[in-house]
Amino acid sequence: MSYRENGVIMFDIKLISNKNIEVILPLLQELNDQIPLEVLQYRLKEMILSGYKCVGVYDNSILIGISGMWFLNKYYVGRHVELDNVYILPEYQGRGIGKLLMNWIFEYAKSKGCIASELNVYTGNKEGQEFWENIGYERIAFHYQKKL
Repeated sequence: MSYRENGVIMFDIKLISNKNIEVILPLLQELNDQIPLEVLQYRLKEMILSGYKCVGVYDNSILIGISGMWFLNKYYVGRHVELDNVYILPEYQGRGIGKLLMNWIFEYAKSKGCIASELNVYTGNKEGQEFWENIGYERIAFHYQKKL
């Protein structure tokens, strides 16, 4: 889907094919530079086998934003899309691109039978928490993790 201002295409939002999925690696590295590239590549291949999808936002042909998507069904919420590693390049933030991306995802998820969307936000990411709450997400739980 293309988004226009005054008739000029500003951004394209579309699914990234599995054969081209590695284009997201530079953005993933910006999001978390503590994970080595080789590890990201391996995990991405494994995730695709488990149904992972990714949508990209493009400024012309430049990938400027991504969001991973998992389509799940859980007893407490039903069929939903779980967003994963949502990231917009810093120089593009604050321009409404995140909201455009979320609207695209919500429509896509509805077409896949989803009735809700969920995500995790790091406790220290106050800007992220504010963004999600501003577009209608509610804080309903704590996410815990234990390394094995």
